[in-house]
Amino acid sequence: MAEKAIVLIDTSSWIEALRSTGNRDVRERVFKLMIDGRAFWCDMVAVELWNGARGDYEKQKLAELEKEITCLQTTPAVWAAARKLAKKCRQVGQTVPSADLVITACALVHNAGIEHYDAHIDVILKIHTTPKNKGA
Repeated sequence: MAEKAIVLIDTSSWIEALRSTGNRDVRERVFKLMIDGRAFWCDMVAVELWNGARGDYEKQKLAELEKEITCLQTTPAVWAAARKLAKKCRQVGQTVPSADLVITACALVHNAGIEHYDAHIDVILKIHTTPKNKGA
């Protein structure tokens, strides 16, 4: 039986999933990934979530998630991939948040899918998968 692919869940999807008013479809996708044991995050996602945590309830939920969700390592290869993605984005005139570059690079380096609700990640992935023009 083949292993199910792992999925790095971006901050944007965690926020939607954890908010009572968040997008229902995103919440369902995140919870399904958790139930299936396929939900992962990285240090950059954890930092973003902790940075935005308000009140004891949110901090408690994050502490619980830290015990349950596996953290993909932000290795030197991830940082190199993030720099490469940044260069590719700038070459086509796109400026995207550094955190999104690192999170996307982490997913790519670890061969993980990426669950997100963030237009910047769509931009990064599109640029990443666009073949170079001939002669460029």
